[in-house]
Amino acid sequence: MTDALICPQCNQPLRAAERYCQNCGLDLAIEATIGELLAQHNLQTVSEFSLEPEILIPRLGETLVAQGKISSRQLEIALRYQEEQNALGRGLRLGQALVELGILSEANLDEAITLQILQLQEALKQANRELEQRVEQRTQELRQALLRVSELNQIKANFIANVSHELRTPLTSLRGYLDMMREGAFGEVTDEQAHALDALSRSAARLEKLIDDLILFAYAERGELTLTLTPNNLDEITRQAIDSHSYSAQAKGVTLKVKIEPNLPFVLCDRERIAWVINELITNAIKFSLSAGTVWVAVFHEGGIVTVSVRDQGVGIPAQRLPEIFEPFHQLDGSTTRRHGGTGLGLALATRILEAHGSHLRVESEVGKGSLFEFSLPAIEEDGENGSRGYP
Repeated sequence: MTDALICPQCNQPLRAAERYCQNCGLDLAIEATIGELLAQHNLQTVSEFSLEPEILIPRLGETLVAQGKISSRQLEIALRYQEEQNALGRGLRLGQALVELGILSEANLDEAITLQILQLQEALKQANRELEQRVEQRTQELRQALLRVSELNQIKANFIANVSHELRTPLTSLRGYLDMMREGAFGEVTDEQAHALDALSRSAARLEKLIDDLILFAYAERGELTLTLTPNNLDEITRQAIDSHSYSAQAKGVTLKVKIEPNLPFVLCDRERIAWVINELITNAIKFSLSAGTVWVAVFHEGGIVTVSVRDQGVGIPAQRLPEIFEPFHQLDGSTTRRHGGTGLGLALATRILEAHGSHLRVESEVGKGSLFEFSLPAIEEDGENGSRGYP
């Protein structure tokens, strides 16, 4: 048996498709409107809360005067009478006061209230329509703004790529002549000149790396970052990266400590790109370490996953500023007197390379205590014992 409709006033069964309760005469249309408006305003109905239509009409007296159903003088009389009755504890409403005083019939009162409720309901629907239109308009504006940002990013990426390629040509000639000079192609080179040529070669190599990074970043921004996936051992890649940084670490007084789990399984990755990421993490760890500090590099296998982890004892990063380190061309210390150089591309590009591999860069940092950067790649083979990070 289906649930019968019950009158909210007399609790008697209702007949379907009828507007008025046959038992108490309640106008069900008005009652439904009241319920709808109460729900939209998140009002809770309780037993002591009267669901009379009048409660939905703001300034009922003024509405009745405006409709010409009562005069201003009659409204004053009714308000005074209502005040007197309320003082006696009756809790009389204005509409009831008008009926008791004979100023307005119940039928005219119901008609006025019904009309006002319908007007309020229509106003509410109109407000909802206007709100939907504003939301749609704002959504369209945001779509256009997002499209414009995407276009600007594409222009920026194209500009970076074009400029970087143009810089490569004169740099290639510069490095060629430097190599020829060092080999004595233009005459004997003194020790002092050799020292100067070595400094120039290091600067040229640094500039070449910067240009290569810019080109790689431009490709990544345009969605053209291609990967050549082959089986690789992260042990070998990591050791090569550590060897290339031993001189810079020693020059700064930073100790490099390495723990690489033996017999690591191979991973499927772009060897050149992953080597770039590992080199970048070690470079940052050394750069932001204090003199006499330590940088730990670990590679371990656990649960079918090979993880590369780099931890330093550097300055650390405030928690609220961690998202900033992944923004391209952004430095946490943006002042003209900043201690650490760089373009701010490193971690942004590392993130994009790892995302292209289906991985991501995890970061933990504490100001004054250092930072931890690590990423993981799935092992091609899952046999072998699990390892541990090997940190002290």
